[in-house]
Amino acid sequence: MDFAIPRELEDYFAELEAFIAAEIEPLTAQDDNIRFFDHRREDSRTDWDRKGLPNEEWEALLREATRRADEAGHWRFSAPKKYGGKDGSNLWMAVIRDRFAARGLGLHNDLQNEHSIVGNFPFVAMFEEFGTEEQKQEFILGGFARERRVAFGLTEPEHGSDATWMDTHAVPETRDGVPGWRIDGAKMWITGMHAATHCAVFARTHGNDGDAQGITCLLVPVPSEGLEIDEYVWTFNMPTDHARFYLKGVWVAETAVLGDVGRGLSLAQSFVHQNRIRQAASSLGAASFCVEESVKYARQRKPFGQELARNQAIQFPLVELATQCEMLRTLIYKTAWEMDQIPHKQIERQLSDKISMCNYYANRLVCQAADRAMQVHGGIGYSREKPFEHIYRHHRRYRITEGAEEIQMRKVAAYLFGYLGPRKAMFEDA
Repeated sequence: MDFAIPRELEDYFAELEAFIAAEIEPLTAQDDNIRFFDHRREDSRTDWDRKGLPNEEWEALLREATRRADEAGHWRFSAPKKYGGKDGSNLWMAVIRDRFAARGLGLHNDLQNEHSIVGNFPFVAMFEEFGTEEQKQEFILGGFARERRVAFGLTEPEHGSDATWMDTHAVPETRDGVPGWRIDGAKMWITGMHAATHCAVFARTHGNDGDAQGITCLLVPVPSEGLEIDEYVWTFNMPTDHARFYLKGVWVAETAVLGDVGRGLSLAQSFVHQNRIRQAASSLGAASFCVEESVKYARQRKPFGQELARNQAIQFPLVELATQCEMLRTLIYKTAWEMDQIPHKQIERQLSDKISMCNYYANRLVCQAADRAMQVHGGIGYSREKPFEHIYRHHRRYRITEGAEEIQMRKVAAYLFGYLGPRKAMFEDA
């Protein structure tokens, strides 16, 4: 078995580092943009008087960074070549996201806004697999042109982890001679609604509560008559762009259906796997950053006349974390590589458990590493002069979003015990 990172990937990452040095770091240094990354970061990023939404100057800076990255040929890396990308694989994206996060906070890769100079576009795969040609043109090319932005409307106020129990319903209704769907219900934690042109709303169109079949994805324009945003929920890590909204008689034409009627959950699963493996890689990189910064500090700090690093109480917890990082890195890279070896639609049946292992463990690990980094650094580690509190507050959300860790562990258990997945045949007589 060859565990070496491909030479081509190493060369490309060197190209990315050169781009960061030439374009992104100077952009961070100008116009006091460093305020978005130093101890002022949370206040600078948040428009406290506008519902706690991201500050417009902050989002303008992110757009400029990605504009430069797109011009240099990096932003669309993961997208198919026919859309201006480079067919970037899951393995390459995992390595890049791991190494980007290991650099620490910066304009090159800030996951609080799902921002990176090497973009993550799970909607591209979703539209490519399930969309009509018209939808592909409108939402993939329109997305890269910044004319379309789609929010993901699955979670509800009363139903989070189990989407099969869904209160949002859609029924057929013809208006002005045009067949379509009337949607009523509510959604919550819908990220990016303040900037969305559409929301992919999942609604039950037939079947019973608890049925996996019978849920349909409908592309709802934002704004739409009857779509009422109630609030953007303030969170542990600000700013917020996580909306709660209501759908009261919202109507869309039949052409708004994405994928097959009644098979929306399989479409939703296609969305999460790419997100989960790449987000796991980012959490791993952030955990590695916390460990490395703690090691450096422990070698420099000299209480009682000797290096802090001489104490086993400092060494052993960091040894444990470093070991876990190394083991997890192998699993993430292997799983990402395996995802590249099979068709997109087979990933759910064959690798969903491994992806969940990577995701829930990485998200837990980064929180442990950030907490340990605060402890090693003492008072300064607890302050906003260091990035550890930001890393903890940000990555703590991923133990809940992208599927809570308990839900992902349940998925792993279902595959392990043969209720789902490749091992199911082993227990057919049980």
